[in-house]
Formats: sequence, structure tokens, C-alpha cells
Amino acid sequence: MLLFIVQRLLATIPTLLFATLMVFAIQRLLPGDPALALVGEERDPQVIAFIREKYRLDDPLPVQYLAWMWQLLHGNLGESIRTRQPVTQLILEKLPVTVQLAVWSMLVALVIAIPAGVIAAVRKNSLADHLSTFAALSGLSIPNFWLGIMLILLLAVHWQLLPASGYVSLFEDPVESLRRMIMPAFVLGTGLAAVLMRQMRSAMLEVLRQDYVRTAKAKGVRGTVIVVRHAMRNALIPVVTIIGLQMGALLSGAVLTEQVFAIPGFGRMIVDAVFNRDYAVVQGVVLFTATAYIAINFLVDILYALINPKIQVGR
Repeated sequence: MLLFIVQRLLATIPTLLFATLMVFAIQRLLPGDPALALVGEERDPQVIAFIREKYRLDDPLPVQYLAWMWQLLHGNLGESIRTRQPVTQLILEKLPVTVQLAVWSMLVALVIAIPAGVIAAVRKNSLADHLSTFAALSGLSIPNFWLGIMLILLLAVHWQLLPASGYVSLFEDPVESLRRMIMPAFVLGTGLAAVLMRQMRSAMLEVLRQDYVRTAKAKGVRGTVIVVRHAMRNALIPVVTIIGLQMGALLSGAVLTEQVFAIPGFGRMIVDAVFNRDYAVVQGVVLFTATAYIAINFLVDILYALINPKIQVGR
């Protein structure tokens, strides 16, 4: 196990280096000058020259990249050109917002997807199976921004049950925080639930065809015991992979959902940073997102062994 962990950690180094190189190179291809975007309409040549010198915008691209990597090695993600705040501070401010939204969305997805997928597989070709398939296709087809707007019109405007938008910290007011997270979490959770439900159904159907399931039935084991203790445990392995990937996507920021519900998370921050040509913020957020993806997938590999001990993690 220790050797496996060391090997995976070493494998993350070239992945992270490639991610930093790609985000650095691609965003430099965007049209526009960050110095001109920062000074606004005045465009004083002295101010522009000062900004370009301060942020090394006139240096060759390889020099800029190496300077940024040198700062990373010292734990410094740089400074926002727009707000003059350290990028690390900006990420730490937005991280609780995005994590809270991601966790609630995933809980909504799991509560919907796991039971629906199991029922659809156990009762294959029944009304429950067809309804689950219809719900999954609907969840995949309906755009998040449209569903969010419809929920705001119904629950916030017409019925006045929930606030239309905004964010309140969980530590500041737990009840109000939950009320403001219900709609965006449901919007994101339904789309995730559709993917997870279809994966759960397919995995359950495959497991239910296995010999050990038929043997358990022949021995007179109750159906609920077979489904819960034997089939579900093995069917969750591919589902855990999807959960890990989707959780990484949520941590990178749900741009449209955060815009619709005015949630100040990673999604809105990265959009603002791209429009403002705030290179340091874009690079810092993308680097954090890549690290989160790698860390989550590493945890998924560990969970494989916990769900099914037959899997040799160290090989």
C-alpha cells in the first residue's frame, strides 16, 4: 500500500507540470492586454509601463513561466492584477462557497440516483424502470440555467418559499445558508443524478447476472439481502469513479449555476478573471482545480479497496 501511494504521488508531478504549462500558454493566446484592461479608459503611458514592469508582462513567455513556477515552489500563487490581493487569499475565500455547493449537490444526486438505479435494475423493464430512465434523460437534457430560472420564478417569485439568489455562510446562519443552497444544489444535483442513476442501473444489471448472485438465490437468501449486501457493494465500484470525477468538476466551479443564483464561488471568480485578463488568478484556480482532481481520484482508488477487498490496490 505504501509503495502504491508513493508511485501515485510521483505520477502526479508530470500531470501538474503539464497542467501549469497548458493554462499558462493557452491564456496568453487570448486577445487583449491585461495592462490596458487594468488601467481602464485613461491609459496613461507611464501607468501602463509601470504595470507591465511590475507584473513582468514584457518578459519573454518562457521567463514569465519560470518566474511563476519559482513562486509556486515557494508557496506563492501570485497577486491578482485587478484587486491586488494574493491569489491564495482569493482561493481560500471562495473555496468554502464552492465546497458547500458541491457537497450539497452531490448529496442530492446520491439520494436520487442510488435508490432509482437499484430499483430500475431489480425491476428491469417495469414501470419503475421506464420512469427512472425518463427522469434520467430529462435530467441530462434540461439545461441547468433554464431549470434554475424556472425554480426562481416558481419558488422565489410566485410562491416566495425560498430566496431567489445570494449566499450566506454556513457558520454565520445555518438555516438561511441551507435555504439559499436548496435551489442551486437541486439544479446541479439533478444533472449529476441522471448520470449516476444510469451508471448504477448498468452496474447492477451486470452484477445481478453473476454466478454468486444466482447461487445466493438458489440457497434461499432473501432478495433484499442479495441486493444490499452482495450486488450493491460490487455495483458501486464504477459508480464511485463517476462520483470522483463529478466531484472534481463541481469543485472547479459550476459557472452557469453560480451566475444564475449569484453565488460567489470559483465559477464566477474564474469568469471575471478571464474577462479581466487576470493571469495570476486564472493560473491559481486552474492549478488548484487540477490538484483537486488528482487528489479526489487518488481517494477513489483507495475507496475501491474498501468497497471490494479483492481488488489489489498495490498492483
